[in-house]
Amino acid sequence: MDKAATLTWLRRISGDIASVTIKRLEDTLPWYADMPPARRSAVGLVAQAGITSFIQWYEDPTSTPWIAADIFAAAPRELLRSVSLQQTLQLIRVTVEVTEERVAGRGDDLREAILLYSRDVAFAAADVYARAAEARGLWDARLEALVVDSILTGEADEELPSRIAALGWHGHGEVAVLVGTTPPQFDVDLVRRTARKLAVDVLIGVQGSRLVLVLGRARAEGQEGDDDELGFQEIATRLEPSFGPGYVVLGPAVAALVDASQSARAALAGFAVARAWRGAPRPVEADDLLPERALAGDPLAKQTLIERIYRPLQAHSTDLVTTLWSYLDNGRSLEATARELFVHPNTVRYRLKRVSEVIGWDATGPREALILQTALILGSIGAADQGRRRAPLRRPQR
Repeated sequence: MDKAATLTWLRRISGDIASVTIKRLEDTLPWYADMPPARRSAVGLVAQAGITSFIQWYEDPTSTPWIAADIFAAAPRELLRSVSLQQTLQLIRVTVEVTEERVAGRGDDLREAILLYSRDVAFAAADVYARAAEARGLWDARLEALVVDSILTGEADEELPSRIAALGWHGHGEVAVLVGTTPPQFDVDLVRRTARKLAVDVLIGVQGSRLVLVLGRARAEGQEGDDDELGFQEIATRLEPSFGPGYVVLGPAVAALVDASQSARAALAGFAVARAWRGAPRPVEADDLLPERALAGDPLAKQTLIERIYRPLQAHSTDLVTTLWSYLDNGRSLEATARELFVHPNTVRYRLKRVSEVIGWDATGPREALILQTALILGSIGAADQGRRRAPLRRPQR
């Protein structure tokens, strides 16, 4: 049989091949049988287009570059998101099997043409899915940058939760922001792999020389925390090698991702002043930089120092505030403090222990002493300002 007669025969049986192929798909591929009718119809169109395109290719083999357009243009765009590459290859295999069975005995040339064509279709399918994955990756990168920017600026809108969900964020627990410098050769995949090993979700933002990581605990909603769950300080230590030279600052943990702007503000403020602490560790917590942040005018740092140190001490006992003031003013000397307050040094030692129990900071250490003294100064200034605002205005005497 010459080629013209073979082409005529192929066109005549193409409908039968398509029908048998659809029946074979239903019988051998469970995922196809479970699909909604509209998507099954779309897959059937792809199979029909493949058979038609093969006949056109067999007539003119130079049409190979148009295979992908011929076959996959028949399906709606959303089919790529519902049918995986593996399932597409299964579809090609079944179609080729049915076609080979139907043309058996028609000559080796036709069978070899089918095998060659099926190879080209498989490569074309891989190319289609690779392009779709690349486009999705670029879209995800732009969306991720938008979400991180919204967190940093604190300009969250109603669409932020849906954007976060679109990025595959699994965590429902606490969130913290880590800020540092971008390395010359930044390996974003290494950061994501490290985060997965630590059971942490991560959003990555590269803003010029600044690298921002939004970290969240990747556990299912309602699942209780594991006793061995890493703290954010340990997580930051594991991720620290991914940053460039300089300081790496960890913001305080917040309850959820929608509140991450609070952690981001603290981390950015700490990153801006970290050089003022010569012995700052890497990474360093933003709350350990509260004095430097307060001196730089950070209102959040001032408020944190007053609410976490000054007010609890003032509410607990004025003796603790007085003793702490005296201890710090006398160069952290127990004897000098005792002489000023007319008490025994053991009394001073006991009160300082109570200070540590109430607020969690130990005044006997040089770094924590700076934090406490800054809090006392800010608290005293705030108390004086509040007192002036409450003082009644006096009428001038005539």
